[in-house]
Amino acid sequence: MKLVVQIPCLNEAGTLPETLAEIPRHIDGIDEIEILLLDDGSTDGSAEVARQHGVDHVVRSTRSRGLAATFKAGIDAALELGADIVVNTDGDNQYPGSAITALVGPILRGEADMVVGDRQVASVEHFSFTKKKLQALGSWVVRQVSGTDVPDTTSGFRAFTRQTAQRLNLVSDYTYTLETIIQAGKKKLAIAYVPIEARQTRPSRLIRSNWDYVKRSASTIIRIYAMFEPLKFFSYVSAAFIVPGIALGLRYLYFREVLGEGQGHVQSVVLAGVLLILGFMIFLIGLVADINASSRRLLEEVLYRQRVLDDRLIAEAKNREREHQETHL
Repeated sequence: MKLVVQIPCLNEAGTLPETLAEIPRHIDGIDEIEILLLDDGSTDGSAEVARQHGVDHVVRSTRSRGLAATFKAGIDAALELGADIVVNTDGDNQYPGSAITALVGPILRGEADMVVGDRQVASVEHFSFTKKKLQALGSWVVRQVSGTDVPDTTSGFRAFTRQTAQRLNLVSDYTYTLETIIQAGKKKLAIAYVPIEARQTRPSRLIRSNWDYVKRSASTIIRIYAMFEPLKFFSYVSAAFIVPGIALGLRYLYFREVLGEGQGHVQSVVLAGVLLILGFMIFLIGLVADINASSRRLLEEVLYRQRVLDDRLIAEAKNREREHQETHL
């Protein structure tokens, strides 16, 4: 059993030594632990500092590509390294490395495919009142959309099984935290969470302002939900046009048949017709999107099976090479 701890970082030379020092090098049930640094175009020598403090692998980008792209690159690299479990933490030392043992526990016990570190946001003293409320609201929305019970959906402290990492196909350019939970929930993967203590660090580089956070997070949630539940999503949107259209039509009939005043309310019929046509067209878009979603699910399953097949072929090649070497000894 091999564990790869991946650390996305951007100019974290000052906190990397402490972060790396806390990562355990032995966990019961784990045969091998390796650390993978994901340098997102740092200019302060983060990669060199990491190498000096025992990092096993470094994947470095010549320019900053953002957190989501860095995370995806890390997952790909960890899988290539043969990871059975992938843990994602931060280079700013927000998450305690000592908690990695507890984080991978549910996976080692066969209870979960993915584990999230719950920072218990409501009790974090260095979070502002506004941040706590926004985090709580965002987590509640993600729970409703994903059908999961994760209390801290924006926590980046996570553990994935190899199979889970192979099943996740990220499309967001902003952040992986919300999307991975929604995808895992829609794919019926088992998600667990463990309480951790979040430390105070520098201001987030991902969140420019509260409004920016809300706008980007809402966009990500809507996009991913529409991708996985297109018919339901577009049905809700179409209902916002169809229901008022029907109401206006009934209103016109009431004035014409009951009150005998239909001639003065023709505009209601026109508006009702426009709303009903728009609602019906949006519903048809939902049907087409639902068909496309079925095709996407089939493609994702093919991609997952191909990844599993690649693993099997690599394992067989290594076994043949080992047998060949033993034969010539």
